[in-house]
Amino acid sequence: MKRAALWLILLVAFCGIANSSYIARSEATGTPLICNITGLSGCNIVAQSPYSHLFGISLAEYGIAYFGLLFILAAAELVAANRPLRRLIQALGVLGLVASIVFEAIQFFLIGALCVYCAASAVLALLAFVFACFIEPVRRSYSPPPTAA
Repeated sequence: MKRAALWLILLVAFCGIANSSYIARSEATGTPLICNITGLSGCNIVAQSPYSHLFGISLAEYGIAYFGLLFILAAAELVAANRPLRRLIQALGVLGLVASIVFEAIQFFLIGALCVYCAASAVLALLAFVFACFIEPVRRSYSPPPTAA
């Protein structure tokens, strides 16, 4: 199960890199995003909003870095099993999930538009989180309390 979860993280991360790269390329070239799904057609509104950058860096570039790092760590874990590496992958899974929830909330409540590419990124981050939980489930060992003699 652990290896399958790592392979799925690799797949999710690859898709995340492709998705984020498309958004970043669109921004760099000034080309509008292709976005015509009913209810999720606000891609260009979201991409051009002041919320699309953090510390002067495009969120799409953060996405490339996030999914790229996740890809590298999952590949390294496949080659050399390492508990700290697994914990780092799990921490990144949590970070990506929390960031995605915040960014989706910003789209919905502050921008008032939804982007299909951003929604796809959020789904990929959710999947990365779920698969990261399967690479090494957190187990708590139970030891009964000492008995009085």
